Amino acid sequence: MNIPSKHLENVVEQLASLPGIGKRTALRLALHLFNRSKDEIETFAHAFLEMKEYVKKCSSCGNISDTDICTICSNEKRDHTTICVVEDIRDILAIEATESYKGIYHVLGAIISPMDGIGPNDLNIDSLIKKVETGQVHEIIFALSATMEGDTTNFYLYKKLSPFSAQITSLSRGVSIGSELQYADEITLSRSIINRQPFKVQI
Repeated sequence: MNIPSKHLENVVEQLASLPGIGKRTALRLALHLFNRSKDEIETFAHAFLEMKEYVKKCSSCGNISDTDICTICSNEKRDHTTICVVEDIRDILAIEATESYKGIYHVLGAIISPMDGIGPNDLNIDSLIKKVETGQVHEIIFALSATMEGDTTNFYLYKKLSPFSAQITSLSRGVSIGSELQYADEITLSRSIINRQPFKVQI
């Protein structure tokens, strides 16, 4: 792709570095931005800078937040004895959209995937164990994607958490095998949460 401006080409390269954005789509977006006014571009760019400066991870669960503790963890009306373990923030958004879950969350940040060089030490697990150790957690829900990596992570977490008194459950298999949680429709995900089952080790 021969772009007649090095500045435009640089914008295209930056946009194409985003997941799911190819060079042609990046060029279309760059040309759209080029036709916007300078004030609009400055507002656009400023939004990214503000996000990077002010948005942080909740110190309790790992969710995104503008404050040290996210609005879910700080909400006294939520059930703080139930923790839903998810891979990343997109899963929280998907579950919250169902309006079927009233507990709190714990974001692992990833799932165990030796192929990608991701092991247990790369996940946010230690802080989860510390929460369960207090004895105040009554239920832990495994809400990871129904993939081999998700099942591997579930099994690892089960071994770490089973010595404690908290009940360990997982989503019912309304979520299709091999699918990622964030792409499940709201009705299926809602039913999977409501009909969650005791976690069973698959050998």
